[in-house]
Amino acid sequence: MKRSVITQLALPGLWLGASMTINAFALEHSASDAAEENDVAAMIEAIRAATQRFEDVNVALAEGYVPDPSGHCITAEMEGLPAELGSMGIHYLRPDLLGITATEPRIDGNGIHTDFNNPSILLYEPQEDGSMVLVGIENLVFRKAWEEAGNTEPPHFAGRSWNYMADDPETEADEAHGFEPHYDQHVWLRDNGTPHLEPFNPLVSCALFAQEGDGA
Repeated sequence: MKRSVITQLALPGLWLGASMTINAFALEHSASDAAEENDVAAMIEAIRAATQRFEDVNVALAEGYVPDPSGHCITAEMEGLPAELGSMGIHYLRPDLLGITATEPRIDGNGIHTDFNNPSILLYEPQEDGSMVLVGIENLVFRKAWEEAGNTEPPHFAGRSWNYMADDPETEADEAHGFEPHYDQHVWLRDNGTPHLEPFNPLVSCALFAQEGDGA
């Protein structure tokens, strides 16, 4: 009987202690997630400031960027993915930073450039008046060159591994969109207030490019 009373008295305290521990754990991780998100947001803001001049595509051209030889405005649907994922847009490349060695039959290179303040690729969205808006930047390293440089893991940015892109031989989707197998990381300058680092952006569209017939 005494043990029962003691147990009844002790259990609320045990539950209270467990609840406090769980709440503390949740608060700690919530604070950690918020701090990480703030860090990523700050990194993106720094990249936005460093690349602001490229809002004028003529500046990009003057600094050595050239339109993607494929001539495409890349969408998720083009790569066999759900259309609602959005688009990448039109790529403007710095051949020297990518270390381009071939453009046929696919783009290949030996560069291992990873500086996002000085990106190897700029991403533009076509507008109705024929102009283009800078919506993101990207860095890309070819897998073979990356591994030959002694790397055994993919590059990382903001705590995540870069995306690996290679064509799937079992489908007709051009998942590497004209490039040899590579790792890439997009940083979207157009966002909805949340840092967005995925390959495609649902806020970016190629519809106007397709309407002009330039993306065929």
